[in-house]
Amino acid sequence: MASGNLTQVTEFILMGVSDRPELQIPLFLLFLVIYGLTVTGNLGIITLTSADSRLQTPMYFFLRHLAVINLGNSTVIAPKMLVNFLVSKKTTSYYECATQLGGFLVFIVAEIFMLAVMAYDRYVAICNPLLYMVVVSRRICLLLVSLTYFYGFCTAIVVTPCVFSVSYCSSNIINHFYCDNVPLLALSCSDTYIPETVVFIFSGTNLFFSMIIVLISYFNIVLAILRIRSSEGRQKAFSTCASHMVAVTVFYGTLLFMYLQPRTNHSLNTDKMASVFYTLVIPMLNPVIYSLRNKDVKDVLKGFLHGPCK
Repeated sequence: MASGNLTQVTEFILMGVSDRPELQIPLFLLFLVIYGLTVTGNLGIITLTSADSRLQTPMYFFLRHLAVINLGNSTVIAPKMLVNFLVSKKTTSYYECATQLGGFLVFIVAEIFMLAVMAYDRYVAICNPLLYMVVVSRRICLLLVSLTYFYGFCTAIVVTPCVFSVSYCSSNIINHFYCDNVPLLALSCSDTYIPETVVFIFSGTNLFFSMIIVLISYFNIVLAILRIRSSEGRQKAFSTCASHMVAVTVFYGTLLFMYLQPRTNHSLNTDKMASVFYTLVIPMLNPVIYSLRNKDVKDVLKGFLHGPCK
């Protein structure tokens, strides 16, 4: 195509979860409830772990920041998604799309490594309990959390410009409910080898190294639990990491489903459904997982709810 015939895209159209008109209002109500529960649950975790002295330990410090990340990730995606259910013209500007992609990358990468940090925290707590407060000191906690956010930000400022360095012309319809790199690159009318390579390298290394940390941590945790002779001791040790194990399994299970499925079955629609899960459903589930399976959080929540009545 001659360069004179190319029209540079200045805005994109998001197809959303479904393009069927009769589903727009039911889907709006469904995702409004999901987002409302996400905001309520994660703000609740942030409030409880900040205000109560019983929850001022490294484990709850990391949990508080996981709640911040979950809240940020869903807020980058959900408001625009909800608006698009109610309007006929589901457009987003070029720079708004780039900002959304950048924000999504910051929080999703931060979540991947925050879960790895939390696995390491549980490893130290169970395998080296006498040195726990030394190894996972306040200073180390701040350093690990700062590095997690910093690396997420670095990933965003490298990957986002790469994705938007290609030319977008003619087609501007994104088969997704937010600006993600794969459907964006599928629209490009120029060579996408470099940005696709950058996206692949960052996605692969982030997933690989975070999973290695998680797997090594839990391998050692399981060995340590098996060495405990009393069943009561094993149950107590297991209960300290049960919530995190559930959260890790759900999160990484979703990512592995998306990345390891056979190419013949791979499509943007399956990516879209997986994205709904890890951008909106998991941030809603995490506060429930940590509340229902954690005695300390449940006790603090009961005290917080019943306190004014005493």
